[in-house]
Amino acid sequence: MNICVFLSAADLDEKYTRPAREFAELIGRGGHILVWGGSDSGLMKVVADGVEESGGGLYGVSVDFLAAKARPGLDTMVVAKDLAERKRLMLERADAVVIMVGGTGTLDEATEIMELKKHGHTEMPIVLLNTAGFYDGLHQQFLRMEAEGFLFRPLTEMLFFAEEPLGAMAYLEESLGHV
Repeated sequence: MNICVFLSAADLDEKYTRPAREFAELIGRGGHILVWGGSDSGLMKVVADGVEESGGGLYGVSVDFLAAKARPGLDTMVVAKDLAERKRLMLERADAVVIMVGGTGTLDEATEIMELKKHGHTEMPIVLLNTAGFYDGLHQQFLRMEAEGFLFRPLTEMLFFAEEPLGAMAYLEESLGHV
């Protein structure tokens, strides 16, 4: 599988880095490819290191203004002209999407893929890895959107909320028939 992971490039607490590393090792041990923002810093580095050290592949997509922070030495590193192109290139390469903890950029990426799925432009599985309850408030907002008629599709058809890495990977494998 080509697993697109949207996440922060910030240096974060162990409560966020440990589960991200665990998921990265599952990607690597499964022989999957990480499609990510290409950064060699923060949580993005943690995940890329975990995938690479566990035997998986790396497909980076950086953006012009962040190219100086891109991970060196990759077989595949694409540099997009802007954030919109970066998202498009990442999603074109992906079989599945996992959303980890992050800031406004990660939230933008998450809502774009959900919007595409809501309107039937993709059916790839999307997992939100709710590490340490980080996305509890967002989950409540999504439930309200569903209840009040904003989503057009049941939330459970659009997004799977996983509390831990094993559940996230199990959902992806089952969804894509890799069980």
